[in-house]
Amino acid sequence: MFEHIDTLHEITRKSSLSEKLKATHRSLSQTFSFIVRISIAIYDTETKVLKTYLDSCDDENPLEHYQTLLDNAPSLKSILQKGQPQVVNDLFIFDCGEYDHTRKITGEENAASYTMPIYHEGVFMGFLFFNSNKRDVFDEYVLNQLDIYGHLIALLVINEFTSLKTLTAAIKTTGSLSHIRDPETGSHLDRMSRFSRIIADALADTYNLNDSYIEHIFMFAPLHDIGKIGIPDDILLKAGPLDEQEWHIMRTHAGLGRKMIDDLLDNFGLINFDYVDVLRNIAEYHHETIDGKGYPLGLKGNEIPLEARIVAVADVFDALTSARSYKEAWSNEKAIEVLNELAGETLDKDCVDALIQNMDKVKEIQKQFQEDSIG
Repeated sequence: MFEHIDTLHEITRKSSLSEKLKATHRSLSQTFSFIVRISIAIYDTETKVLKTYLDSCDDENPLEHYQTLLDNAPSLKSILQKGQPQVVNDLFIFDCGEYDHTRKITGEENAASYTMPIYHEGVFMGFLFFNSNKRDVFDEYVLNQLDIYGHLIALLVINEFTSLKTLTAAIKTTGSLSHIRDPETGSHLDRMSRFSRIIADALADTYNLNDSYIEHIFMFAPLHDIGKIGIPDDILLKAGPLDEQEWHIMRTHAGLGRKMIDDLLDNFGLINFDYVDVLRNIAEYHHETIDGKGYPLGLKGNEIPLEARIVAVADVFDALTSARSYKEAWSNEKAIEVLNELAGETLDKDCVDALIQNMDKVKEIQKQFQEDSIG
């Protein structure tokens, strides 16, 4: 008998997807030391955008906070068209590439690459990249070993996103069973979640935000008002203004949302889900205000988690620029004026500025996710 160390034992522990990716990289590098980075990009099927998501290294990533239309990445698009991975044993061929991302990936730490598409039940989810600091290293033996690791990582990613879909589906089902018809649904959630991502991405350097955090804000933003499931219809759907007692009940939705999330996480065994506190904070604190006059706790300034401050700005902006039964849609210009008035008092100024400075991206989202006859 002899002792053996399982180099992949860490991926079975209760840890985040990021930690599991790093553990997998450590295991792989014991055999192939030239693999210096493993990274993941995910695909948004609605916008056709490919976005950087996770990276196995703590050093500077040349493509951090990067996104592009899949159509603008012909080399990657060809992988889907051919239905097979791509081996590039010398990335120098991209050194003078037409697109920004092709130029950024070349350098001392990126001499060669192996790219695998990630599918779940036939649906394309994104790409997995193995980067080498040496050229001409990807022979058949190496590739066969990388395929094993690649599919293992893909399963970890699929499990992560399947868990999120399970949680989201549970929340939506609960809402349907409760017959809740909150006017802030449908396209509003599509837009405000993407506005949230725009803000987070713009603040990435200032607040040292990584791609995974940013993407989770995007994924969790639509769940900000789930607590409204527990608000009676006669209050939630009231045509006129709410009285003091009704407002008191309405404000309880923030706490109800947090409790509902905790219950769902516990019931579905998702307590170790990546960035679970980001989800909790968005649901509970998105109505806190910078001046401390918000609810439920009256937090002020930086006491309010950044993700809640981000979602608050995205939510308010889309509410102002959307038509409702009780109001017409405001123009972007008028809404911006209001945001500037609220900045520093009700809303976080950095978040407001981040949204306003990216109005070209905002308009693209508004164009793509327009209101229909039922919102």
